[in-house]
Amino acid sequence: MPRAVDGTRRKDRRKKILGQAKGYWGRRSTNFRTAKDAIAKSGQYAYRDRKVRKREFRALWITRISAACRAEGITYSRFMNALRESNIQINRKALSNMAIEDYAAFQSLVETAKQRNVA
Repeated sequence: MPRAVDGTRRKDRRKKILGQAKGYWGRRSTNFRTAKDAIAKSGQYAYRDRKVRKREFRALWITRISAACRAEGITYSRFMNALRESNIQINRKALSNMAIEDYAAFQSLVETAKQRNVA
């Protein structure tokens, strides 16, 4: 009976890693050892950047709201504070979208905020 040297498990594992490294530059896409390291590192970046993406989008929404508020003559912080005091609960993503797509509705919120700041 012939001796079994390599099962398919080893080959399958290597094939899976090299498949994930497809498109990487140079030896990282063809050499198992370097591909394995590159895949591990890319997984760390992906995990970290899923968290970072949330921060970056929030910063983008705040920037958009701030720009729209300043065009109406009020600062972002005064606007958000007035909304909070008026019990208007709307998140920054929706406010940002409103400032872009439905400017009239955004202006009405700004007017509400201005009246709240004056009083």
